Amino acid sequence: MIPFNKPFLTGKETAYIEDAVQSGKISGNGKYTQLCQEFFVERYGFKKALLTTSCTDALEMAALLIDIQPGDEVIMPAYTFVSTANAFVLRGAKIVFADSMDSNPNLDADQIEPLITEKTKAIVAVHYGGVACDMDTIMAVAKKHNLFVIEDAAQAIDSFYKGKPLGGIGHLGTFSFHETKNIISGEGGMLVINDERFVERAEIIWEKGTNRAAFWRGEVDKYGWVDIGSSYLPSEVIAAFLYAQLEHLDEIQEKRIAIWNRYLKNLDNLKSQVRLPEIPAHATVNGHLFYLVLKDEDLRQNLISHLRKNQIHAVFHYLGLHKSPYFEDKHDGRSLTNCDRFTNGLLRLPLFFDLTLDQVDQISDCVNEFLKK
Repeated sequence: MIPFNKPFLTGKETAYIEDAVQSGKISGNGKYTQLCQEFFVERYGFKKALLTTSCTDALEMAALLIDIQPGDEVIMPAYTFVSTANAFVLRGAKIVFADSMDSNPNLDADQIEPLITEKTKAIVAVHYGGVACDMDTIMAVAKKHNLFVIEDAAQAIDSFYKGKPLGGIGHLGTFSFHETKNIISGEGGMLVINDERFVERAEIIWEKGTNRAAFWRGEVDKYGWVDIGSSYLPSEVIAAFLYAQLEHLDEIQEKRIAIWNRYLKNLDNLKSQVRLPEIPAHATVNGHLFYLVLKDEDLRQNLISHLRKNQIHAVFHYLGLHKSPYFEDKHDGRSLTNCDRFTNGLLRLPLFFDLTLDQVDQISDCVNEFLKK
């Protein structure tokens, strides 16, 4: 069986974990946490980066930082993972879902402004598959209406919008290092702070509402409870694993992008039958995932079954949150046609570092064989 995903190990993970253990400090914000955070600041020019235990935690921190209150409205795409919405629902926000674009699952930036009310506080831009949203339009609308922008860049490491790194454009950005992502630590995430006014408070929220980090740097003579917060920082074990991955970021990206390009070349002849990923001129490909969009749910399920009979594991992706059991009676009733189309037709093919190009050809041949029938 060719699996859908297989975590890639660089070979240094266990050595760095052992080094962290031998150092006598395996709680958070130690040597490897600092190395990882410095990596992102130096490579991408982020103002500040804080490792978290998940992208979910990073999103929850973002909701705290922009002071979401009960009744505040947050606009986001319906075609996304539940964490994107949950982080703001937990603070009492009303979620206002926007439709995807026709050409890709990203938020349709042109739909945002009609959804804004006097209660709107933020826009969450999800960069699906590592492909950038139209950030110029989103930031211009946010500036006009005095709104915050949070980039959900869970899938978007090392991807860019007009040369700017994703996660570094909005007021805040969030990343995931879950085992299905390009760079992994099992679980894990990161909050990026691009707005100076949030830098100091982010670190306090990150450290359970205390100024403990400032204390360890010698900036205060004692630390105490100064704000709300939680235990968002990961252990040094997670950070050590992550740092081993970051050292090989370029190698990982090169291989994943080669796989993505091979799929695109092999399946290009199917454009009349299925929709392939469309990359806007403003965006780059980071090799996170490759998908097809089939005409309906039945055809997709039949293709999944055909692939499994041939020892290939492919999966569908998100179910539109506006029709979820939790939210269906809270949605305002607007039809989100493009979101529904991706919910019913999108199929993800295997993509991981150890996937060989011969295997990509095998999978592509299997897809071609099925659709030609």
